[in-house]
Amino acid sequence: MNFQEIWSAQKEFFNSQKTKNINFRKRQLKTLKEVILKNENLLYEAIYNDFGKSRFDTFTTEISFVLNDIDYYLKNLNSLAKPKRVSTNLANLPGSSKIYAEPLGNTLVIGAWNYPYQLSLSPMVAAMAAGNTCILKPSEVAQNSMKAMAKIINENFPKEYLFVAEGGVEEITEILKLKFDKIFFTGSPKVGKIVYEAAAKNLTPVTLELGGKSPAIVTSSANLKVAAKRIVWGKFLNAGQTCVAPDYILVDEKMKDSLIDLLKSYLKKFNYLPDSEHYTKIINQKNFNRLVQMITPEKVFFGGNHDSEKRFIEPTILHNVNWNDAIMQEEIFGPILPVLTFQNFNEALQTVADHEKPLSAYLFSGNAEEKKHFTEKISFGGGCINDVVMHLSNNRLPFGGVGNSGIGNYHGKAGFQTFSHQKSVLSRANWGEPDFKYPPYSEKKLSWIKSLL
Repeated sequence: MNFQEIWSAQKEFFNSQKTKNINFRKRQLKTLKEVILKNENLLYEAIYNDFGKSRFDTFTTEISFVLNDIDYYLKNLNSLAKPKRVSTNLANLPGSSKIYAEPLGNTLVIGAWNYPYQLSLSPMVAAMAAGNTCILKPSEVAQNSMKAMAKIINENFPKEYLFVAEGGVEEITEILKLKFDKIFFTGSPKVGKIVYEAAAKNLTPVTLELGGKSPAIVTSSANLKVAAKRIVWGKFLNAGQTCVAPDYILVDEKMKDSLIDLLKSYLKKFNYLPDSEHYTKIINQKNFNRLVQMITPEKVFFGGNHDSEKRFIEPTILHNVNWNDAIMQEEIFGPILPVLTFQNFNEALQTVADHEKPLSAYLFSGNAEEKKHFTEKISFGGGCINDVVMHLSNNRLPFGGVGNSGIGNYHGKAGFQTFSHQKSVLSRANWGEPDFKYPPYSEKKLSWIKSLL
């Protein structure tokens, strides 16, 4: 595949100014929606073959996100793209000031395997809405999903506008040598650093959606039944292969036994079995082996069973865990939930703050002061109070990380802005201008300028 040729064609197409037309963008978004709906069964089959994801989970956690993004932009694109008038300062009167949302140009979106449709197509939709061309490189780890996206996009859109590149490390290495106007990457901090380094050679702006160890803090004022039910759902959704899943629990030590008993009861109630449609396989053998090695038998409170042939790991709760344990040294990204305790809430917050900034953080509490301190004292990409994961479902909330968990954000208006340049334009009148700024200078002119500031 000649990626240079595709990149050049996209550059030429962008320079034709066609993508800047709002009606053009809307037509392309409507076409994409039609293509997705027409090929829904193909998308279901492909992702099921990758790691056993059900139609229900694929629609609710993948396809619906993309369709909702398309609908959002179809409804709001006119207002998002409209030049914004801002006030003009005294020194520039008479005149007017506007901010124009200008497309960045040729963009590259690099998707992740854990939610292959959502994390590939949603950024691409934002790039389209903002008026860019796009090369999409889905993760080759979810190979069937990658091929399905390549088929539906490449057969229905001209390659000079949208193109899905298949392949692995060799292909993305070649693509990253090209000079894009924007790169959007979702994945691990380790690979994110490689993408960032490649982009720096061309001074290409980058959005990095990474990960980290996202805590769920449960205090003595929490409703434990609600906390347990929602944590179990959010943690074991997609078999824990979710970047915003609770990575570990920090619970008031007085509540620990009650909480883990409730976690166990909900795990039994939800019945996560190898053939359950609400539970997926681990994506591949490499990840399966990595996760199994994290399970310390003497610390298993519930679960721990696994089947290599089926790539099945039973939802597992570990207790009596501390920060020196191997499982606390990296993001888990699987169905293992360690439980740690604290005696003092502020110390718990400090513990989180002392580690890398997580992509998400969650608090279960009925105390207003605790909620306030949680929001103010620790830095994280986004999160919830008395829930997990669901902040992603509101496209009016920007989604993205901070520090080690990412750079930049998207979803809704934030996605449009991520793929746009905010171009400032001052328009001056040809009359009524005082000569304060022009030579020759004088103390009188300086005093007038000082009075205007």
